[in-house]
Amino acid sequence: MWDSDIIESDQADESWKVKTIAVGGVLGAMIGAAGAYLIVQRAQSRNEKINFSVGKGVKLGVIIFTLLRQVAQLDD
Repeated sequence: MWDSDIIESDQADESWKVKTIAVGGVLGAMIGAAGAYLIVQRAQSRNEKINFSVGKGVKLGVIIFTLLRQVAQLDD
């Protein structure tokens, strides 16, 4: 086995990690933008300004943390 074969094999083994992170980042950005769009639409339909309190932020953070834990446990 040549040294170049080892390097190419290592790079191929690592490429799935980069692809997974890239796809996750794009999906996360799309979901975040969709969530913001829904919040804006709801505020416009009620003729209100967006009112995002600390309590709502904490609730959202807990929901996101729980979701990420569930995603991390998908393989189990």
